[in-house]
Amino acid sequence: MSLAQNFFDCSNELQKSVFAANAATLKVAGKRIADSIAADGVLHTFGSGHSQILAAEIERRAGGLVPVSSINDPADGWPEQIPGYGARLFQRYAYQYAVQPGDVVIVISNSGRNASPIEVALEAKAAGLVVLVMTSLDMSKATTSRHPSGKKLYEIGDYVLDNGGMPGDAAIDAPGFQYKVGPTSTMSGALLLNLLSMEIIEQLIAQGVTPPTYVSQNADGGAEHNEKLAKKYRHRIRRPI
Repeated sequence: MSLAQNFFDCSNELQKSVFAANAATLKVAGKRIADSIAADGVLHTFGSGHSQILAAEIERRAGGLVPVSSINDPADGWPEQIPGYGARLFQRYAYQYAVQPGDVVIVISNSGRNASPIEVALEAKAAGLVVLVMTSLDMSKATTSRHPSGKKLYEIGDYVLDNGGMPGDAAIDAPGFQYKVGPTSTMSGALLLNLLSMEIIEQLIAQGVTPPTYVSQNADGGAEHNEKLAKKYRHRIRRPI
């Protein structure tokens, strides 16, 4: 079997297992976020290093929610092991975008051990936010914390989503090569975030609230629709359309 076929098969099985393992949490967390958005709250996201890709996955997407805003790390994760850096990131962002108690933040870290995501989660809790974390529980439980508190990210979250990844992220063996290959955290993480978005939208509809979603800029009337919603959230989300 080729590596590509092996990875494809492994990925399909992982997606199914991740959906099943997180279904209950997705529903409960989706309801909590929908309640926040219905009360004009914002869903904030943070990922350090490669996890910044996931922090942006549900931000400014056609068919996705408008009140979603990522906490930007201008250093792209390089200082993520340095205590104090994540706290300052959150504090600056909270001031710039009027973060409010009752908002929800998703903090993403595959290992869940580095200081920056842990501090963002701790600062968010101290500010009255609900914290949802996404991590690899197997990997996190197999490592030690790099934060002075000794805590790992999953120990801080009000809700925890498990991306189903194994320690080291890479999932398959490559015959003739000593290291595993084929990272899975981005694909399972993107699936979980979009499943969560669907739960939020479904909950809003059930409450009789029109979901504030983006329409494709290439669809007739899309730009006007998006601009109207962007004006509502312009001071609370980063770089709105």
